[in-house]
Amino acid sequence: MNCAESELWYDAMNDEMNSMSSNDVWDLVELPKGAKTIGCKWIFKTKKDSLGNIERYKARLVAEGFTQKKGIDYKKTFSPVSKKDSLRIILALVAHFDFELQQMDVKTAFLNGQLEEEVYMKQPEGFSSIGNENLVCKLKKSIYGLKQASRQWYLKFHDVISSFGFVENIMDNCIYQKVSGSKIFFLILYVDDILLATNDKGMLHEVKQFLSNSFDMKDMGDASYVIGIKIHRDKSRCILGMSQEAYINKVLERLRMKDCSSSVAPIVKGDKFSLNQSPKNDLEMGTNA
Repeated sequence: MNCAESELWYDAMNDEMNSMSSNDVWDLVELPKGAKTIGCKWIFKTKKDSLGNIERYKARLVAEGFTQKKGIDYKKTFSPVSKKDSLRIILALVAHFDFELQQMDVKTAFLNGQLEEEVYMKQPEGFSSIGNENLVCKLKKSIYGLKQASRQWYLKFHDVISSFGFVENIMDNCIYQKVSGSKIFFLILYVDDILLATNDKGMLHEVKQFLSNSFDMKDMGDASYVIGIKIHRDKSRCILGMSQEAYINKVLERLRMKDCSSSVAPIVKGDKFSLNQSPKNDLEMGTNA
């Protein structure tokens, strides 16, 4: 690896391997007769803040899940993801009732999921155990890239958070709520990003402490940037806004249109339309088009 940031990337790779070790992700064993291994590779990524500035360098060891065989290496893969509409509803409640809104990040979230199948993986490139190069990794945890990784992480998180009195929302499996008298708490899970909304600071501290004791967490404080959405808030005016400016700039940069000229949109911002103005059949839709 030859680049200006090579040392930063090597440090990130070492951090990832330390996470693998501390989470007891695999055992080095001889490959059983008749068994096959799957490969793995390194994925490098920078994590940016709401302004697009680099916060940290991340190296992720990813299993080559595309080589897995259904029924042998995995069975079920489905894992729910929180809906954007659910996020908007919760944020509307936060603004209206002046709830606390904070954010936490689960470090190496997928490494918490327990594997139910026997999966053997080649040792990571550049980190083979000296003197044991002929051995393979027998996975015990669901590392990134495995077909069942997100499912096993969700099942683990669900069991843990349910044990603390949270109840899963019947309309969105990644929204959890807890009510104790006048205290109300909402928790939104989006893979490894967690939003916490509550009207009680004491309860907020308790939940944060519980999560930190259960997983390797990073406390992000007041929510400001989650899943590519910037959150800006004016508590004095009970206003909470959402913006994807950083994401839009990223798309424009990728398409080489960052310096393009602006243009008037077909619909002016703020225009409102009534139900009577909407087409009522296919003929009217064709006429309006």
